[in-house]
Amino acid sequence: MAVTLTSPEVMNDAPVIPVIVLNDVTHAVPLARALVAGGIRMLEVTLRTPVALACIEVIAREVPDAVAGAGTVRSASDAQAAALAGARFAVSPGYTHAVGRACREAGLPLLPGVATGGEIMAAQEDGYSELKFFPAMQAGGAAMLRAWHGPFGDVRFCPTGGVTLANAPELLALPNVACVGGSWLTPADAIAQGDWARITQLARQATALVRRR
Repeated sequence: MAVTLTSPEVMNDAPVIPVIVLNDVTHAVPLARALVAGGIRMLEVTLRTPVALACIEVIAREVPDAVAGAGTVRSASDAQAAALAGARFAVSPGYTHAVGRACREAGLPLLPGVATGGEIMAAQEDGYSELKFFPAMQAGGAAMLRAWHGPFGDVRFCPTGGVTLANAPELLALPNVACVGGSWLTPADAIAQGDWARITQLARQATALVRRR
């Protein structure tokens, strides 16, 4: 039986959590293996396609070195379905008390999405201090995170949305950023072409990024 993770463990495993969109279940295992080969274990498979839960299930079963998580968790039923599929953590684009409660009941560490001070406070009221800042670059990027560091010095963030290999270093240099989320590690054309070597190389570039502790 898998050991239960904590949100800090999810965020501290690598500088980048890949944001993955899969349209074909047969791509799930080779993609996960390619990312693991590049040093990335925490895999956020977004619930944006009809096959997402099946992809989480097959990764959890066949790639033991990967930690499959569910992204785009928007409801209690999403959280429950993700847990049943074998997800080890959850990521949401926003935050509601119902999603937080469902993830706790399912034993899923949750990185709730926030974009305002009020959303941060609501998540903290429910015990969440490791948060996803989304959509990060559209909502203020590094400047917003610097502004939040004063009133929310006890919160750590995973900025996601518009993050690239080029702007990730600035974000990772901030004291309140634990990691970033990015889709650049799993480009759609590489997945469609089965170019797993390219994805491994992108993962290696990501693990080489330096973050402030």
